[in-house]
Amino acid sequence: MFRLSQYMQELITPTPPRRRAGEVKPVVIWNLTRTCNLRCRHCYTTSADVPFPGELSHEQAMGVLEDLKAFGIPALILSGGEPLSRFDFFDLATRARELGFRHLSLSTNGTKVAAEIDRIADLGFDYVGISLDGLGGMNDWFRGVDGAFVSALAGVRACKAKGVKVGLRFTITEDNAQFLPGMLDLCEAEGVDKFYLSHLVYAGRGDKHRGEDTAHARTRAAMDLLIERAWAGLNGAAPLEVVTGNNDADAVYFLAWVERNFSAEKTAHVRSHLEAWGGNSSGLGVANIDPQGKVHPDTYWSDYTVGSVKTAPFSQLWTGADPMLAALRQRPRPLKGRCGDCAFKAVCGGNTRIRALQVTGDPWAEDPACYLSNAEIGLHDSARLGVTPFRGKSHDPAHRFL
Repeated sequence: MFRLSQYMQELITPTPPRRRAGEVKPVVIWNLTRTCNLRCRHCYTTSADVPFPGELSHEQAMGVLEDLKAFGIPALILSGGEPLSRFDFFDLATRARELGFRHLSLSTNGTKVAAEIDRIADLGFDYVGISLDGLGGMNDWFRGVDGAFVSALAGVRACKAKGVKVGLRFTITEDNAQFLPGMLDLCEAEGVDKFYLSHLVYAGRGDKHRGEDTAHARTRAAMDLLIERAWAGLNGAAPLEVVTGNNDADAVYFLAWVERNFSAEKTAHVRSHLEAWGGNSSGLGVANIDPQGKVHPDTYWSDYTVGSVKTAPFSQLWTGADPMLAALRQRPRPLKGRCGDCAFKAVCGGNTRIRALQVTGDPWAEDPACYLSNAEIGLHDSARLGVTPFRGKSHDPAHRFL
């Protein structure tokens, strides 16, 4: 996640950069269930409104909570599917709160929030993220159910009425990119605390619909608008925290904006903060547990499993000798193509490796969703890259993961 507003604040109130030190404990995104009352076109878990066999039992899930707390993770995000569809969601959330996780969040489609707002508020979630992928009928088309927009908006309003910090998440594609200004206006009108723009990731139904990924020009236009709104929010307009996810090239694009508009000293200061962050954190600062208890480098790496919490604690799996985790934790990573020769690897971290894997069969190939030109990433002689045009997925198992 790229915290645009946070790094923009460094231009106003500079602070010393804080680099990771010692053993890094990951933020854990836990998909509690695949059951969901919506049918989103970009769903990375391919969820549906049916029960799924093999999901963690209540006892197993409680054990996971105990282990995560003992391991000392900095934040726990309860997600789905639709997490409120899980039979024991409130039991698990209550136990998580009793254990005292430093940051406890709920990631939801929002349609069930209004009906459960009293229990959600009583649990004291630090943040509730609600997904909307456009206004009105566009959201309903995207999410496969009529009335989803109205129900989710009711959830937003219920959170605001109860004093629960709430944000909107918007996955941008060719079909809904024109709704981005309206989504930001909606945040302002409803007093939403945070706006999260998610770039499409080629996983689950998102892989099937990769053809809808925004053209690079649209992505740049979206970033221009987010930068404009975030800067206005920090300078007297309606406050709105702006973050983006799943395309760490956003940080490099922002840094170029800083360079155009501020001094070399301020640019160097912001870059030092971005390098301390380090860009993509899959397998290092982010981890995923899926509904069946399988552990992945992040929520989109469903094809690669580190192990299962049914047979070993998360803490043991995450600190073991898994080769993919070891490779993802390298700095710099063993990147190829434009990503390998990029002058901003220390900022971006190589971007989203799962997209490279889905498109080429090689997780270390260049990320096809990087929307920056060769010149913008310090590559003035593209011939030296030696990049072979992509002609289909690699089927060589030796190149699939390592």
